[in-house]
Amino acid sequence: MSIFSKFRKEDDQQVAAKAPVVKDDSKKVKDEDLSLSDLQAKDSKKETKPGKAKNVKKVLSDTGLSYKWLIKPIITEKATYLGAENKYVLEVNKDANKIEIKKVLKKLYNVDVLKVNVMNRAGRKVRYGKVSGQTKSTKKAIVTLKSGQSIDLYEGV
Repeated sequence: MSIFSKFRKEDDQQVAAKAPVVKDDSKKVKDEDLSLSDLQAKDSKKETKPGKAKNVKKVLSDTGLSYKWLIKPIITEKATYLGAENKYVLEVNKDANKIEIKKVLKKLYNVDVLKVNVMNRAGRKVRYGKVSGQTKSTKKAIVTLKSGQSIDLYEGV
């Protein structure tokens, strides 16, 4: 502790002691001053807040693991042609299977999946100067939806 910090603390305490404390009680409303309908409205507001939190938790628990399986849509020229046939191309987790992909799409986007085709894509061998390596291998799913349905997040890309 330096000598200057000691003087600063003393100055701050003196300034705080001199400053007048103003309390504004006009904003506080006592329960005695409220009517019966106001008290009931106040109590109903308190009850709705926890209910909303429970609903949010329920939604998150339903879709929580869904985002583990779907990674991103694959947007290529071939994928846009398949979009005209009501087929969507997605990159999925390597551990996902056809049944899980179908359940996830039903849960997240409320669509009926007719067919899921899955393929593994091996990583390419690359070389940067003397260093050679391999890109990440991925899994791709081509999902066929029922006619008239679409995935909203994929549209307009």
